[in-house]
Order: sequence, then C-alpha cells, then structure tokens
Amino acid sequence: MSSPPALKADRTLALAQDTLRTEADALLAAALRLGPAFAQAVDLILHSQGRVVVMGMGKSGHVGRKIAATLASTGTPAMFVHPGEASHGDLGMITAADVVLAISNSGESDELTVLLPVLKRMAVPLVAMTSRADSSLGRHAAHFLDTSVAKEACPLNLAPTASTTVQLAMGDALAVALLDARGFKAEDFARSHPGGSLGRKLLTHVRDVMRSGDAVPSVGWDASAMDLMREMSAKGLGASAVLSASGHIAGIFTDGDLRRLIESGTDMRIALARDVMRPNPRTVSADALAVEAADLMENHRISSVLVVNAEGALCGALNTHDLMRAKVI
Repeated sequence: MSSPPALKADRTLALAQDTLRTEADALLAAALRLGPAFAQAVDLILHSQGRVVVMGMGKSGHVGRKIAATLASTGTPAMFVHPGEASHGDLGMITAADVVLAISNSGESDELTVLLPVLKRMAVPLVAMTSRADSSLGRHAAHFLDTSVAKEACPLNLAPTASTTVQLAMGDALAVALLDARGFKAEDFARSHPGGSLGRKLLTHVRDVMRSGDAVPSVGWDASAMDLMREMSAKGLGASAVLSASGHIAGIFTDGDLRRLIESGTDMRIALARDVMRPNPRTVSADALAVEAADLMENHRISSVLVVNAEGALCGALNTHDLMRAKVI
C-alpha cells in the first residue's frame, strides 16, 4: 500500500478557509430568503396536538436526528422516523395529529416520495426542507423551507456540506422560534436535561445537598471553646453554628477563626463559644437553589454556610465540598 502524498499545508489551510466561507455565505443567503412560509411552519407546529416527525435519508437523515433532538429538548415533542423503515411498518408511528418535517436536498428521495400519497390520505401536514419548491417534496408540502445553496463546500461540488449546514441551521431556527413562542425558559430546559450541568444548577436546591440532623455542627453559646472545636472536628464541616439560649443562630465559628485566634494568643482553654464566635453569620434558605449558595460563598469568600428554614431556624449546613460532590460547582 503506497503512502499518501506529502501534505501541502498552505493548500490545506486555504481549502479549510474556503469551506468555512462557502458555508457561511450559504447560511447568510438562506437567512435572506426566509419569509412567511417559515412563520407559517412555526405556527403549524406550535398548534399541533401531536409531535414533529422528522424524516430524511443519508446525510439529511443524520441532520434530521439532530433536529428532532433539538426540538424535543427545547419544548417541542419530536422524534426521528427513518423513511426506509416507515415503508415497512414504522409509518404506524405517525398520526394525523402529527406534523412531518421531511428533509431532502433534491426533494426527490425515493424513500420519502413513496410516502407522500400515504401521508396525504392520513391528512398529516407536511413541512418540506429542500432546495426545490417544484420537487415532489416541495409540491406536496403545506409549507416549503428553502435550503438551497449556490454550491457545496466540497471541491468536487458533490459531498453534502453547505447544504447540510443550511439544513441543520434551519432546524435550529425552527427550534429557537418555537421555544420563544412557547415561552420556554431555562428552568424548562433544565427539566429535560436533569443529568446535565445546567439541569443540576437549576433543579438542585440547598435542601437536596445540605447536611441535616445530627450532621449539622452546633453548640450553645455557653459551651466552652474546647467543646466547640470538638464539635467541629466530629462533624467535619470546618465550621459550627453557635446557638443562643432560645435556640436561634447567634453566630458561627470556622477553622479560619480558630487560626486567627491562636495567632492572636487567645487562650482557647478558658474561652466560651460566645466569646469567639462571629455574630450575624451569612445564611441561605433551604428552599434556595444550590447554585445560589455557591454564589453566596464565592461572593463573600467563605467555604461554609448555615442553612435556615422558613422560620429562620437552623436546619442544615453545607460547604463547597458538598456542592462539588453534587456537581453544582
């Protein structure tokens, strides 16, 4: 087997730049062509009682899978159905309440065109994403989205490159227009991405990650400083709440406070908790988002925070390690 020819770096870079310019030009041209048909397609999908069924063959099929995933994750129920499989039973997955989004550069993919009469009999509305309005797909569509390109980025003008980029971007445009029309918010996005970082930040509350019960370090303000240090060591938070006689939070004592007192020469053997605590500590509500607790600790340069309930009573505690374990930070 012969070895490949030596790489010409200048030519490689020039081809890469030309590819990006060609695809960027194709996207700009597609943006200028957008008209009423796009808004009508969005309105059709918005008021549909079913799902968006995305279909496409080859590279258009790969693009279609991504578009279906983007729609589904931004509030528009969607799924991809392979047109070849649809002819062999999967067409039963489509109902009259659905909208079919068919993707084909030529608009003449055999696997798609064979389905057109059946979709028409089922009264399933069709949105076509193709380069030709006069194609079989374009003629049968309720709404035609023009994804034509002047040329492919491929030097041979054969491999789908610029055309699939425009298809992909048109799908993103649909998804963005639909999420805006639905009033879709970051919290809604998080609910469909509970395993992602955004989902953890927007769905995880302080009560989900805080230490509670016996795991919360606390002493009364008449406790000795030695007992206070023992409580901190036993609970491993790096801080302890100091409670007043009525059980309310009077202050907090941290590892940093301990170091500063030792450096100042304070005799911890005779001090009381109320003598060494810092009063009016920062607290966070158990109902707050965990990311809010992270912001509080970062803004005030603290590593631990006490958690309070609706009545303002101590109910938990957490530190940056707890937030890191929960992957909030």
